[in-house]
Amino acid sequence: MSAAAATSAARQRRMRAILPPTILAVIAVLAVTVPLAAGVPLTTFSVFNTFQNAATLGLVALAVGLTVMAGEFDLSTIAVFTLGGLLAVKFGEASPFLGVAVAVGAGMALGAVQGGIQAATGISSVPLTLGGYIVIAGLCHIVAGESILVYGDYDVGLWLDGTVAFVFSPRSLIVLSLFVLIWLAMRHTAIGPMVRSVGADRRAARASGVPAGRVVTGVFTLSGALCGLGGALFAYSTTAAKYDLGLDPFIFAVTAVLVGGIDVRGGRGSVIGILVGVLALSLLDTIFIQLAMPTWVIDLARGGILLVVVLVEAPDLAKRLAAWRNDRRSREAAARLNQRDTQQP
Repeated sequence: MSAAAATSAARQRRMRAILPPTILAVIAVLAVTVPLAAGVPLTTFSVFNTFQNAATLGLVALAVGLTVMAGEFDLSTIAVFTLGGLLAVKFGEASPFLGVAVAVGAGMALGAVQGGIQAATGISSVPLTLGGYIVIAGLCHIVAGESILVYGDYDVGLWLDGTVAFVFSPRSLIVLSLFVLIWLAMRHTAIGPMVRSVGADRRAARASGVPAGRVVTGVFTLSGALCGLGGALFAYSTTAAKYDLGLDPFIFAVTAVLVGGIDVRGGRGSVIGILVGVLALSLLDTIFIQLAMPTWVIDLARGGILLVVVLVEAPDLAKRLAAWRNDRRSREAAARLNQRDTQQP
């Protein structure tokens, strides 16, 4: 690698590390100043709502982010999330722990099947998990019986969403704890380097002795478990489970992953970055909800942030801009010389 290429790569790494907390900091400043200027200042309840929003879809974003870091993309996450909620409600009436266990077990099984097929065949995860999404969405309709399942144990939802230390709840603390545990595992064990090496260059990872197939299968299994648990917690919180949540939750999760600095080419990113992306978008939603802004404004803001992230992290963008400027200056200089030559007798 040349010195210029190494410098460019180092710059990209620094930018990818700095950008997510910078976006979160900017949104946090806006969260304080904009509502204050509008006469509805930010309160501890607003912060509580931010963490609640993050708890709802945080595990879906984490599931998507981990598969992207492994060089894959799991389109079935929102369907597994939905199925997890339905199974938790259906089997959790007698014991909420049984409902959670069924939801997590089903998510793990579905993730293991998809990951195992991908590892064995080498097929792209996009069409594979798209098929998985369609099949699991069909299962959701079957489990729900084309109706909304109501969870009768309201005490579970009240406990999950109770206030802890003014701004947290047991549900948000569970989600935050999972982020921390997985971050510690990725940072301080061999799991993190193996996942990143498989995501960066699978052939080279195999050559160096990394069991790429097992890593991919394990990541998909964990993705399914996280989505199943997230769906169960959300269903208990709302005391109901729907068979179709739409694609908005998945769009939120993918946007949070990209804002969190995960490289779509795989092999780069961090669990904390995903968490920062989730918190940034959740806080943004809190601002607009507090200001009673229409939904399309929220969509425009998310899209604008995502566009900024994509442009800033675009590979070799600075080099291409510099080359374009140099080329333009060269053309202008040549035009001036040409004009001077034509004016001379």
